[in-house]
Amino acid sequence: MAGRRPTPRGRARAHARRERPGARLVRWYRVVPVVLLALTLLLVAVTAANPTGIGRLLHPVRHAEAIEASCERHDVDPLLACAIIQCESGWDEDARSGAGAVGLMQLMPQTAETLEALGFVDGERWDPADLTDPEVNIEYGCAYLGYLFAHLSGVDEVVAAYNAGMGTVQGWLAEGGSIPEDVEYAETRAYLENVRSAYEGYQQSYPDGITGA
Repeated sequence: MAGRRPTPRGRARAHARRERPGARLVRWYRVVPVVLLALTLLLVAVTAANPTGIGRLLHPVRHAEAIEASCERHDVDPLLACAIIQCESGWDEDARSGAGAVGLMQLMPQTAETLEALGFVDGERWDPADLTDPEVNIEYGCAYLGYLFAHLSGVDEVVAAYNAGMGTVQGWLAEGGSIPEDVEYAETRAYLENVRSAYEGYQQSYPDGITGA
């Protein structure tokens, strides 16, 4: 005796069961682009409505008063100091490099000691042995930037020297090179590009200064 033939409704249910995984996948691929587009449009709208606020989320500032005070003493733009900190340590006060650089501005202890010996920093007020203290680290980092500005021309040369050393940059320049075109180290080229991008971001995000409204 032959079995019962499935009814049209039964065949439809069986077909739906067989195609359900694929159908779900198709629906998923249709929904994801829509969701991503909606999120993108929302982000664009929020950024357009409050570009400074979004910029400050991406470019934070801590120890603003200490940065401004140190930069004023050493004739450095506070926004550049912030860009250096962002790229050097990501605002991690306890950051240490494999080479021994310490703190927010990733200073080598020998550099701090040299700056004190040259009279660029008052060692009694800012102990070069205490570079894990944010205010001490900021003071020596800004003093070093000021020192580089006194011996080099322009932001690009100073930023390159902060990474590769002043003697190295002066050597490139003495050979007829220019910065950034003739930076020979890939690491320094990438560092210079990152700092320039961060510097631009801080300039856009803090038009009234890092302690302004």
